[in-house]
Amino acid sequence: MIPADCWRSVQCVVFRLPAVKRAVPICRNLVRAWLDGQSIHDDDTRYPVLLVLSELFSNAIQYSASRHVTCRIWRSESLLHIEVHDRGGTPSVPRMRRPGQAQEHGRGLELVAKSSSRWGRRTEADNGCTVWAAIPLTTGVPSGLAP
Repeated sequence: MIPADCWRSVQCVVFRLPAVKRAVPICRNLVRAWLDGQSIHDDDTRYPVLLVLSELFSNAIQYSASRHVTCRIWRSESLLHIEVHDRGGTPSVPRMRRPGQAQEHGRGLELVAKSSSRWGRRTEADNGCTVWAAIPLTTGVPSGLAP
């Protein structure tokens, strides 16, 4: 496990993981450690960050032909920003669906939309896809770097 104080002064963290399902919890653990280093302990911020990250990372694995997925997270004054980039390789475009009650899948981007103040996607120069979200920091979360 990465100690939280390793990322205390790091305002932005970027990591690249294999595009496999077992990388999702690793991704969450890395972001948890970064949140700890940023002194963001409030569940009203942490829970949506980890949910959005999990959904975007899982979608990149499922709907792209990427061998790796790159995640980037940083904070501004009042928001946490998450970007998940894959290399594309499939004609699938991230879009919100309205699955029926009995369907088990298809709610990921709806959860992202409900958990963030805004989200979107962009096609990159490498023909890859970046899906991003901005999540409000709750009041009581320190805006400066941890001491």
